[in-house]
Amino acid sequence: MGWRALVVALGLSLALLCAGALPAADEEGNQDESLDSKTLSAEDQVKDHSTGTRVVAGQIFLESGKSDSQSEDEENFHSQEEEKENSLEELNSLEMSNLLNKDLEEAEMQSPVLTAIGGTADGEPCHFPFLFMEKEYAECTADGREDGRLWCATTYDYKKDQKWGFCESEEQSNKRRQMQEAEDVYQIGMKILNESSKKAQKKVAYQYLLKAADMNHTKAMEKVSYALLFGDYLKQNIQSSKELLEKLTEEGSPKGQMALGFLYASGLGVNSSQAKALVYYTFGALGGNLIAHMILGYRYWAGIGVLQSCESALTHYRLVANHVASDISLTGGTVVQRIRLADEVENPGMASGMLEEDLIQYYQFLAEKGDVQAQVGLGQLHLHGGRGVEQNHQRAFEYFNQAANAGNSHAMAFLGKMYSEGSDVVPQSNETALQYFKKAADMGNPVGQSGLGMAYLYGRGVPVNYELALKYFQKAAEQGWVDGQLQLGSMYYNGIGVKKDYKQALKYFNLASQGGHILAFYNLAQMHATGTGVMRSCHTAVELFKNVCERGRWSERLMTAYNSYKDGDSNSAVVQYLLLAEQGYEVAQSNAAFILDQKASIVGENETYPRALLHWNRAASQGYTVARIKLGDYHFYGFGTDVDYETAFIHYRLASEQQHSAQAMFNLGYMHEKGLGIKQDIHLAKRFYDMAAEASPDAQVPVFLALCKLGVIYSLQYVREINMREVFSHIDMDQLLGPEWDLYLMTIIALLLGTIIAYRQRQHQAIPRPAGLRPAVPQQEPPPEHQPPQ
Repeated sequence: MGWRALVVALGLSLALLCAGALPAADEEGNQDESLDSKTLSAEDQVKDHSTGTRVVAGQIFLESGKSDSQSEDEENFHSQEEEKENSLEELNSLEMSNLLNKDLEEAEMQSPVLTAIGGTADGEPCHFPFLFMEKEYAECTADGREDGRLWCATTYDYKKDQKWGFCESEEQSNKRRQMQEAEDVYQIGMKILNESSKKAQKKVAYQYLLKAADMNHTKAMEKVSYALLFGDYLKQNIQSSKELLEKLTEEGSPKGQMALGFLYASGLGVNSSQAKALVYYTFGALGGNLIAHMILGYRYWAGIGVLQSCESALTHYRLVANHVASDISLTGGTVVQRIRLADEVENPGMASGMLEEDLIQYYQFLAEKGDVQAQVGLGQLHLHGGRGVEQNHQRAFEYFNQAANAGNSHAMAFLGKMYSEGSDVVPQSNETALQYFKKAADMGNPVGQSGLGMAYLYGRGVPVNYELALKYFQKAAEQGWVDGQLQLGSMYYNGIGVKKDYKQALKYFNLASQGGHILAFYNLAQMHATGTGVMRSCHTAVELFKNVCERGRWSERLMTAYNSYKDGDSNSAVVQYLLLAEQGYEVAQSNAAFILDQKASIVGENETYPRALLHWNRAASQGYTVARIKLGDYHFYGFGTDVDYETAFIHYRLASEQQHSAQAMFNLGYMHEKGLGIKQDIHLAKRFYDMAAEASPDAQVPVFLALCKLGVIYSLQYVREINMREVFSHIDMDQLLGPEWDLYLMTIIALLLGTIIAYRQRQHQAIPRPAGLRPAVPQQEPPPEHQPPQ
């Protein structure tokens, strides 16, 4: 790439150096965009490979050690501080006052002086504070003016001296008022958007946002550009979205830079350019956009457009994972629903894990009738969301309350969780949470035991008691509850209430990760990244951090894209899946390829197969079997590439060896049978057919038919290869049938001739009737055309 490569490399190096020092300046509004970026302290961002970790999401991670360079730096720092203190002590009071006065003078010189414009004191500096209407003002004000222009007094007492001037020109004033009006319109739109769940109301909200965007309100422009890109409550318009994103990029919006990079990466509305995409992603990440960091992490991990670098991927993924982990609440957060479109087509309703509306209504009917299990199940569904049920804490609280009143310990424990965490529906109350946890724990419920352990660990409503916390966590962990396992691992990691033991910590973190706990993955990633208790493994740490990052709030777009596809809007769905695919979601890559495979209209007809091939390839590299088989199919039939049987054979073989795919084995059998991409070998073909039948019961019928065909081919081939005369010349009839075989043969022939003659005579004895006479029972006679000739 020449100079471009150099620029990109320099930019990326700068990004890696600065990523830990720049605050996250990109605030996101809702799940349609990236997560609300929270400012990280320099300490949090610089810690990459130290053995110590910090407090994240209720976890106490103490510093377990410091590097030599860190200790040397600290010693130098302390020695410098001591020298400063000694030198200050040697100064007398006069010298100290002189220094202070000098500092104040320098500060006054450096601070900008506001000069009055117009009025009665044009060009004179504003005086702060100044007195107006018996009130002191420390800054410019619009009080006393109907036009809203800001002004200041140039002396302390305005009433006495009447000396004043404007703080801004008329043009600046108009611009400020316009931006204030845009902000008011934006806030109205956001209020409607956040408070309503109806689609019609959300469309009204976006009309307000459109108006604010037309007034150059940055956040409104960001919202509208994304809505136009994805078709969310506005008609999808890639070109209009691109124009807004270019404007945002010029203004330095990290969100705009990230989205424009996505357009160049996917070739939507612009000519595809991975170099430009990389530059925009880098600037977006420097501005603190978490999705940009996630995209760069995936690109460095997979080597897409950059040299593969595990350490660079670790830097980006860790930063995003810190934000995701800090947002995890005691209730666990929203469930990520991963639905594969290809699997759902083959098995409708089975692969998605979605609950049918009729089934939900049936459970609601049972709950209303007092079925405790249905109440608890619906409570958990509404608490976490997922499986087609929206997150609703109010409904969850009501169902748990009903079940708890019926004496269900699980419902009591979850009520304790909700009170401990607090929300808009349930006020935070440690005392109430403790009561529910105690009731559930007394009944042996592991959720209640874990909650009680958390109360004693952090002193929520009770004095801190590590021994009791350890006791309750052990009880919960013994029953397989993931929160108990996680907290027990944390106590062993930090040596709280027990002797520090990294092996035990690793054991319990692994157990919790098997239950799918996000913080367990995060803690394991930290241990592998720093080499704490295990051999340091960058690759393992990146995979674990990637798993954590994919549980962020942006994962909710997976369901939004799926709903768009189910509603028949494949263009909106494919764009959303493409963005998630850029972030490294394997399910989004396969779903985007699946929609492109069906000729999505948003992409040119000649580009669908090549783009689908690209995303099938990325999904296959992450271990998805169907994607690997699809790669083989594309090369076999020449979809989006040239026909290449050898490459197809390689992909089928990988799917067969690594994922034990019956389809891949069957395809390998067919290619061996036909000699496509490999030397023809009927024996190997039969072997692969047999392996396919063993791998999957669904393959047994096609394998049976293929083996029948293979048997016929083999028989014909065998007949062609042998010499029939030689076969008969080697046959000894005396030895095979005995010495009198000729008599036996003549007897058999005579019997056959006798049988034929007897049959013919019986046929001749049938006398035909005259044409005028009609048989009494005509149905007993054969039809005339079937009678033998006389």
